Amino acid sequence: MKAHLSSPDNRTSDDAAARLPLPFREFLALMALLMSMTAMSIDIMLPALPDIGATLGVRDNNNLPLVITVFMLGMAIGQLIWGPLADRFGRRRPLLLGLALFVLATTAAMTTQSFSQLLTARFLQGIGASVGRIIVTTVIRDLFVGRQMARVMSMVMMVFILVPILAPSVGQLVVLVGTWRWLFAVLLAASLTSLTWAWFRLPETQPPLSAGCRSRTLGEALVLVLSNRVTFGYGIASGFVLGILVAYIASAQQVFATGYGLGKLFPFAFGSVGCAIALASFTNSRLVRRHGMRRLSHTALTAHLGLSTTLALLGTLVHLPLWLALGGMAACFFLYGLIMSNFNAIAMQPMGQAAGMAASFTGSYSTATGALFGTLIAGRFDGTVLPLFTGFAVLGFCASLSALAVEGRAGLFRGE
Repeated sequence: MKAHLSSPDNRTSDDAAARLPLPFREFLALMALLMSMTAMSIDIMLPALPDIGATLGVRDNNNLPLVITVFMLGMAIGQLIWGPLADRFGRRRPLLLGLALFVLATTAAMTTQSFSQLLTARFLQGIGASVGRIIVTTVIRDLFVGRQMARVMSMVMMVFILVPILAPSVGQLVVLVGTWRWLFAVLLAASLTSLTWAWFRLPETQPPLSAGCRSRTLGEALVLVLSNRVTFGYGIASGFVLGILVAYIASAQQVFATGYGLGKLFPFAFGSVGCAIALASFTNSRLVRRHGMRRLSHTALTAHLGLSTTLALLGTLVHLPLWLALGGMAACFFLYGLIMSNFNAIAMQPMGQAAGMAASFTGSYSTATGALFGTLIAGRFDGTVLPLFTGFAVLGFCASLSALAVEGRAGLFRGE
């Protein structure tokens, strides 16, 4: 299946439906499933960490989060691999290769007998899973432009965000009726479904070169990405914004299960915040066509910075009650949902034939930066939500500085 689907960067959004390789709803569902492999592989494991430690003889419980962070390290490295391959060999072949690697690594993790073997399998899982984010971003860039691209990305993210809402509850249910190894059986089923679906239904989408053009070398593509002010700057900003999400994921169980004593009700608190992001993605898909990516994301980032700073200051004065902490968290992540998909779309917009390298850079950098800052913030947990809201404010401020450096004061909030 080698049908190249069209064209250079003078496309308009009006003929997007004609360029799609499969029905629009099926396209969205496949993109969401591919994108969700990373979130599913992280969030479904959270309730099972104590059982994994007990089964594999982990003496220090502080080592159990390595099951998550090693996976994210694999993701960061994997995104550096798949982007260049997607530019050189097209989108389809790297996608199938990455999914096949995920299947093999998941099988190994399911049968492992030691913690070190599990971490090795999780690292390889992360490399394989990262292909989904890269190829989805690149394929959407191949087929859509401008506000239409941001709208489609929001719709994919809306489905994608349902995974963190449901995954911890699913993980806890699976562990209650089986063992933690069954979680990898769930991931194996999902990855085999993705691989089969993509194999039979998703053709090549990389636009053919215009007459007289040649494909860029990987070095040229990297220089193009790093020298583009918008792609580089918004890639940096996305790393700070993603750090907000990673800090929450890494801290949530301690904050809600321990700090607020929710125990096994933790997945419901975790899921309620995920609902806010899903609602934001739906809202963004409706508003972005009217207001533009920059105005919407810059306004949301400013509001996020103000809200998280206010909550951090309140946290220094009093212990925030559960309703305020949970409500504030949900509001912060509603704003997060308006920021992240638009920042990704803005970063990708200037890239054409180098879309794979651009997705690789922005994805790898944002994952590595997010994991670093998120882990640092999570490590400051003191029994309250103060470190979390303080971290949100600091990362929001850094993201604001990055956007300001790219746009200048006159370029912020413009309707593009």
